[in-house]
Amino acid sequence: MFECVINVSEGRDLDVIGELCDVSGSSLKDMHSDEFHNRSVYTLINDPVVLVDSVHALIATCYERLDLRTHQGVHPRFGVVDVVPFVALDATETDQAVMLRDDLARWLVDKFEVPVFLYGPLSDNTTRSLPEVRKNAFVSLMPDMGPATPSSGRGCVAVGARPILVAWNLWLDEVSLDDAQMIAKAIRQPAVRSLAFEVGEQVQVSCNIIDTDAIRPSQLYDQVTSLLNPPGRVDRAELVGLVPTSLLEREEPLRWTQLGLARDTTIETRIVNWND
Repeated sequence: MFECVINVSEGRDLDVIGELCDVSGSSLKDMHSDEFHNRSVYTLINDPVVLVDSVHALIATCYERLDLRTHQGVHPRFGVVDVVPFVALDATETDQAVMLRDDLARWLVDKFEVPVFLYGPLSDNTTRSLPEVRKNAFVSLMPDMGPATPSSGRGCVAVGARPILVAWNLWLDEVSLDDAQMIAKAIRQPAVRSLAFEVGEQVQVSCNIIDTDAIRPSQLYDQVTSLLNPPGRVDRAELVGLVPTSLLEREEPLRWTQLGLARDTTIETRIVNWND
């Protein structure tokens, strides 16, 4: 069984967001939207054949309904369908996740003629990260497949194969964007990617935990808290997508609510219960 976490550059139009949920079918296990980022994250999990059909349906609908030229939001993006990573939930099936990635990349080029950047393991035995793609796309890095220039309405897309990642945000009150940026820099490490954004009247420290064995959300929460100057405070924690049960069970249950976690936010629970 595989997970595909599709990041779409639309977080405000409820009709489109709902339509994308509908076309994802039984593969959809979670959806998270944010109006400030103007972004939605669709977590699809299924056996490969069904999953690929769901991914194709969601992407085709995105390209039919959305136009990058009208998009505005605080989150970096370079495509209507911005990022599409495949995740092997069984670590022994990583090679198949790479095959799913490469097959999708070819389909995107054949059907929609969009430039595709790959990340994760590459054919030359190197590994490319998503931040490398964002930083270097069309500068020192050309698309791995498709046209050499982005589509005006669709942009381009990064398609990856990666391990499980936890996307997790802290919303802060009485904190300036400059201070939030310093905090994001302070907590950044090999296991954690972090950025700061202004979101309405608040700021947000947005984290991607890319090594869930190395660090837990509670450790990041406590580190951020220690860096805040009064009257700054953490308003809330927000999970984007799902977490493995193994990570949840390493956190004290009394802190789950504070951390934005719950038994229902685990991959394993959603596989069993989401479509019942």
